[in-house]
Amino acid sequence: MTKASDRAYAVIRTMILSGEIMPGAQISEEALARRCAVSRTPVRDALRRLEADLLIRRNTSQRVFVSEWSRDDIEDAFDLRAMLEAQAARRAAERVDADGLARLVAHNAAMGKAVNAPNPDIAQFLEHNRAFHEAVLDAARSPRLASLLSRLVEQPIIWRTAQNYNREHLLRSYREHEELLEAFHRQDGPWAASIMAGHIRRAFHVYLDACLRQVEDAA
Repeated sequence: MTKASDRAYAVIRTMILSGEIMPGAQISEEALARRCAVSRTPVRDALRRLEADLLIRRNTSQRVFVSEWSRDDIEDAFDLRAMLEAQAARRAAERVDADGLARLVAHNAAMGKAVNAPNPDIAQFLEHNRAFHEAVLDAARSPRLASLLSRLVEQPIIWRTAQNYNREHLLRSYREHEELLEAFHRQDGPWAASIMAGHIRRAFHVYLDACLRQVEDAA
């Protein structure tokens, strides 16, 4: 891949994940080429990659649209993430070393500081939450698991869930991480897997509640 196609891929992917291009919207190669400051060829390369990532789809006439997600699609994505992250937590609990555990503790402490501040720093919370989950995956020492999860956590429904967290949700997430750290300290893989599965399942319901509020607000 060329640098131009890599740049186009990064820009378009961010536009989709952030909601700048909404689900169901048709994509114009010409407009994207202007936005990315590249020719249309790198944009086409980027769109092929995004189609493989399931972020876009083509209809029978080869027009390109941002992927839409049904209730079944959403639940399936969260179920898959729960299974994979639970397995990562199980492996991590049994394999994490002192440095890895210190890294996890530091990220969760930063999350606690961010959410307990008089004016919660949501951006910092989300950044350290992402880093915490990455540290769990690193401790699991499974390249195959990392590869499978990398596609799931970049899906819009996962990325946008965090945007619907209020302070109560953030505090609960932090406390669930604290419990997960206790399982890691005890090297209890099944306990860690159970906590992580529930952690992701709760995120699924946060997402559904946010969708319901959007429907009610639009009514």
